[in-house]
Amino acid sequence: QVQLVESGGGSVQAGGSMNLSCAASKFNYRNSWMAWFRQAPGKEREWVASIMTNVFTYYADSVKGRFTISQDTAKNTVYLQMTSLKPQATAMYFCAAEDKCGTYENAGTYNFWGQGTQVTVAS
Repeated sequence: QVQLVESGGGSVQAGGSMNLSCAASKFNYRNSWMAWFRQAPGKEREWVASIMTNVFTYYADSVKGRFTISQDTAKNTVYLQMTSLKPQATAMYFCAAEDKCGTYENAGTYNFWGQGTQVTVAS
């Protein structure tokens, strides 16, 4: 059974940086999207970034230029480097993976999800 385990969340001041990790087990990353989503209290889950085979990367406009998604295929781990963090980034961040060849920004594409890690950005 595929398992995704996120780590690296916590609290940071606005303007600071934070790195998240997502370790995948029993998952074949080849030709599959892996992604980060986030969900703030009272809001819908929001797509943040996606990556495929450490080659194709896409970002939501709200994070473009400040967040970087990357992948260590040897470790089957996906990372999200976040810089210039804003209070609006406060949310639970979820790692997701899929094996259905869907669209990368659609939450419905992803059939495997981690438990999430909390990111809090203080103003």
